[in-house]
Amino acid sequence: MARRWTARLVGWRSGDGVMWALVGLVVAVPLMNAMVGFVRASSGWLLMATLLAAAAAIGVALPLIRRARRQRDAFLRANARLETIDQMNGEQFEHLVAALLRRDGFRKVRVAGRVGDGGVDVVGVAPDGRVFAVQCRRWSSNVGSPHVRNLLGALAHAYSGHTGLLVTSSGYTSAALREAQGAGLAMLDRRDLAEWALGIPLPDLLSPPASERLSA
Repeated sequence: MARRWTARLVGWRSGDGVMWALVGLVVAVPLMNAMVGFVRASSGWLLMATLLAAAAAIGVALPLIRRARRQRDAFLRANARLETIDQMNGEQFEHLVAALLRRDGFRKVRVAGRVGDGGVDVVGVAPDGRVFAVQCRRWSSNVGSPHVRNLLGALAHAYSGHTGLLVTSSGYTSAALREAQGAGLAMLDRRDLAEWALGIPLPDLLSPPASERLSA
């Protein structure tokens, strides 16, 4: 008798599970169909809402971008003369170089900072995809070979894979020019800086390298 009741109990539980599974399927299928129908019916509205949101975001972003460009261009115009650049401190000069890079289409431009910069002051990605590491020297005296070696050391370690560029508001010693030319390091001197600030794109100034033109 007990065995028969146990069998009935187990049988009832199994049948109950099947029954609820069938009920679940009966309920779930119409719900699934309703959800699919809702998505299909509302996809046009969802798409329209997405497009409107994107248009609103662009409408907000474009004026900000244009304002930033106007401010950058005004800053560059105000500092396009060497006489003005000569009055800058080192940090101001770094920001000027960063603004010139942005003007020439560089992306992800940032001033690396004063502490632990590894001999690099500005970094940025050129339009051709090369990543530049720039050392800036706002000096009145010529830049010597130790600073060339400093940048070359950074390129060999912390900034491996970057294209090195040394920019100064003065000139270079003959030893610095020889060392840079031997390592293939790109350099801009005072004359190049004046042309760059007045609108000559950086790629035009780097071909041929300044070290070759100055040593010729």
